[in-house]
Amino acid sequence: MTMRLYDSRAQALRDFIPLTPGAVGIYVCGPTVQSSPHIGHLRSALVYDQLRRWLTYRGFAVTFVRNVTDIDDKILAHSAGGTEQWWALAYRYELEFTAGYQRLGILAPSYEPRATASIQQMQDLITRLTDLGHAYPADDGSSDVYFDTASWPDYGDLTRQRRGDMEPAADADPRGKKDPRDFALWKGRKADEPESASWPSPWGAGRPGWHIECSAMASRYLGSHFDIHGGGLDLRFPHHENELAQSAAAGDGFANYWVHNGLVNVNGQKMSKSLGNSVFAAELLDQARAIVVRYYLGAAHYRSTIDYHEGSLLEAEAALERIESFLDRADRRLADTRFAGSGVEIVPDEFASAMDDDLAVPQALAVLHDTVRTGNAALDAEDLHAAAAARGHVLAMSEVLGINPLSPGWSVATDEPAMIALTALVERLLDDREIARQGRDYAAADRIRDELVAAGITIEDTPSGAHWSFD
Repeated sequence: MTMRLYDSRAQALRDFIPLTPGAVGIYVCGPTVQSSPHIGHLRSALVYDQLRRWLTYRGFAVTFVRNVTDIDDKILAHSAGGTEQWWALAYRYELEFTAGYQRLGILAPSYEPRATASIQQMQDLITRLTDLGHAYPADDGSSDVYFDTASWPDYGDLTRQRRGDMEPAADADPRGKKDPRDFALWKGRKADEPESASWPSPWGAGRPGWHIECSAMASRYLGSHFDIHGGGLDLRFPHHENELAQSAAAGDGFANYWVHNGLVNVNGQKMSKSLGNSVFAAELLDQARAIVVRYYLGAAHYRSTIDYHEGSLLEAEAALERIESFLDRADRRLADTRFAGSGVEIVPDEFASAMDDDLAVPQALAVLHDTVRTGNAALDAEDLHAAAAARGHVLAMSEVLGINPLSPGWSVATDEPAMIALTALVERLLDDREIARQGRDYAAADRIRDELVAAGITIEDTPSGAHWSFD
């Protein structure tokens, strides 16, 4: 089956055909590092991690570029009046984003360019647009340069808007614009801005506008025509609309597919600073194991809106524990048999069909859990061949989704240090219980078991010894 993706520009599902056979170039708008990452940032990054993992599993060589916007109006505003330099503030928040991504098991990008490292490429693109008649310097004495939206007939193509219906661009002083909908490509330095936040240019000292940054970085690292441009639904306008307009006006093919992920609501409301309902990444990741958070954020279809509320992680925890319990049970039963490690780690056809159908993760997860049930039934029936096959399928599917509990990235040592202490305590109690049973002190053995059960721990006695898991 050919993979299909929903292309926001076409507003339709399209067969995915890469520009270069066997290779895929993806550009994803990364964070503007002005403040701490929140749940929406994690969800967006996870969506494109799932897409990347599936394309890789399908045999494509994926070049994945995710930028960091480290110069921006908001960054300067947040650092103004304080003792921290704007670039130090940006880097501090960049480290927070990186830490959140790493905890969630998101693969590092092939490259992660910072906007401040591509200033020359941005200036070159602005010069091309000016020479082609699609950009102009302000006539108010500033060093601002604007994109002339009236010069590009296809402006509004991505979001299916007519230019006359658009709101004025609020990204720069409108006094130097020919039209209020024109947007800034270059922003002249203001008197109250630090000199370190400006670069020399043919138009005067200043810094790039937000939109030109991504156009320049995407084409620098992926070429003027590449496969997939991704980002949150909130970026479609004006950011992605303006990226498309300026890149196309400069003569670049730019992105062949535009992919947008849905947003995150909190208790049925849009998350916003004004409502005070933001859920920050560190806060979310402290509420449950990181692998559980990943399961929760990645379980819905990527284009849907998810609603976070108290208790959202409980269902994800239970679902993940079913996977973990089956793998643990299978490994114990298959150990020292000819079926140990014999299950081929390949995804079932039904799983592949779901993932090929616009990354339908909910349907793919249904196949995964059906396979877990099949595997448990095989273990109950002592059909070790079928159990080993199910184990291989489960490992392959969970690895593709980044939720394989046996993956080194999710080991106890790297995920939850507190789990190390818990494991040591439970194992010690089980040893004490076994000593009591061997000494025929069954009252003591039962008391230990009851204490563990009361704490939410299930004990399974097997020929190879007692094993424990969470209820």
